[in-house]
Amino acid sequence: MISQSSLDPSAISFDLPDPEQDDLSNIDFIEKLENAWSICEQFDLQTEIWRGRILRVVRDREKKGGDGRGTGFLQWLREMEISKSKAYSLIQLADSSDDLVDDGILEESSINNFSKRAFIETAKAEPEIQYMISEAANEGKDITRRQVKSLTDEFLAATSSLLPDEIKERTQANLLPPKFVAPLVRELSRLTPLQQEEICGTLRENPEIDAVKDMTNTAKWMGKSFDASLALRTFQDKNLNLDKATQEALRLDSLGLLSDAFGQAKTIESSILKFHSAWKRLEGLQERLWVESGSSTPYLRELLATLQTLTGSTIRVSLGELAGGKKLRLQLVEEDSERIEPPFIDQKK
Repeated sequence: MISQSSLDPSAISFDLPDPEQDDLSNIDFIEKLENAWSICEQFDLQTEIWRGRILRVVRDREKKGGDGRGTGFLQWLREMEISKSKAYSLIQLADSSDDLVDDGILEESSINNFSKRAFIETAKAEPEIQYMISEAANEGKDITRRQVKSLTDEFLAATSSLLPDEIKERTQANLLPPKFVAPLVRELSRLTPLQQEEICGTLRENPEIDAVKDMTNTAKWMGKSFDASLALRTFQDKNLNLDKATQEALRLDSLGLLSDAFGQAKTIESSILKFHSAWKRLEGLQERLWVESGSSTPYLRELLATLQTLTGSTIRVSLGELAGGKKLRLQLVEEDSERIEPPFIDQKK
């Protein structure tokens, strides 16, 4: 049975503003467009929630009677031209909708009062935010993403235990806008306790809006540095104090440089892992072709001999004219994990 929503797409008729109307203020122009856009998003939201429910049924059916690997579900996605990531995002949207309705927070019909982005933000919000937003939607109020974000910012700024009292007091007194304090909370949540205290100590001394902005940016760089450092294999099994090192970089006003260095190091490690895999595979392919070739294939033998310069323990690669015609010579030595030394790298003109 198919039930038709109270929203009828065929009945939509927007009075869009004339882009050449000189007597229409920019504020009124944007407001009219946003109102029309939000109505379109309501249809988009309902459609995607139901698509998510459909996909969930297909997935669950496959779990019960499929081959255990989800082959049937993936085949269905290919036939419907839906990517796996898109499918699971739709299923998550449907799950969020059902959770809000099943928990009694939101009435089913009230979903029509949300824009798509507002609903997604509400589904990701804290339970207190979900309750307040759902209550407003149940009363028939239109819910926009801007409203959800504003309420979330206010809640974070007022309740976070990560903020020093000086910041909380000024926020509650409306001296610090929540839209600036909330990003600080989000960045602080990514840091270690020692790093958090470093930021909060500065804010206690100067609880002004400029300091909040500066410390938010600082915390962002610290978080990026910390995340990148955790992903580096070079730092594994090393007794390094990353907190103290980050503090020292902060004192030097070099957090951006440190974060960039970690990022480049991560790129190098990732490239080396890919290089090693390709190097071993090329070696195997070159050996197989050499065995199958013979004196009757001199040109193939010559080609394989040339490729051998990329499969041995010493590799030479031209960096091209942009590098001044230099060649990079790498000597590869595979060692046990107990004894790791930096690889030999030399540049020859």
